[in-house]
Amino acid sequence: MIHNEKYPSQVLQDAVEAISSLPGVGSRSALRLALHLLRQPSENIHQFARAVDRLAEDVKYCSTCMMISDGDTCSICADKTRDHGTICVVENVRDVMNIEATGQYHGVYHVLGGIISPINGIGPSDITIRELVERVAGAQGKDIEVILALSGDVEGETTSFYIYRQLEKYGVKVSTLARGLGFGDDLEYADSLTLGRSIVNRQIFKP
Repeated sequence: MIHNEKYPSQVLQDAVEAISSLPGVGSRSALRLALHLLRQPSENIHQFARAVDRLAEDVKYCSTCMMISDGDTCSICADKTRDHGTICVVENVRDVMNIEATGQYHGVYHVLGGIISPINGIGPSDITIRELVERVAGAQGKDIEVILALSGDVEGETTSFYIYRQLEKYGVKVSTLARGLGFGDDLEYADSLTLGRSIVNRQIFKP
């Protein structure tokens, strides 16, 4: 909220506070956005509200890879032209979108929903590592490659090492992105060319 700001309407104030709760949106930007919405036809505002409301009500997660989906299976897992023997493990949905934008990867994904971070109280059981292990275990007898496409910081490396140890007994190939991405780099901020090359030139994971 803008300090000492006097709102002419409690409704406007509530809208500003709701918008400013979004990451990266300050109170002044939130006020500007709220006033912009007020200038729109009411149907535009209702359409905007319905779209946001559907995020809570209608978004599902793919039962296979945990990607956001409109149904039980996401469009990537349902695509028979993809290489289902190559599973790219990422932290979040945004990473999937970034990798897809490179056009260099044609396998499938597994979305962890976070990384191991003791300082933030996030352990292995708080993300979808167990589901990944079960997925690999269920594919016994098939040639499987698991690509660990996690950030190169300490938490990302810790998560990669933990997953490697969990998968070791299944004898699957475990690789990691080529270090065109520097230590500590976040996939979200990597350009498509660098990220694409890092996938194509991936290396065997070495703990």
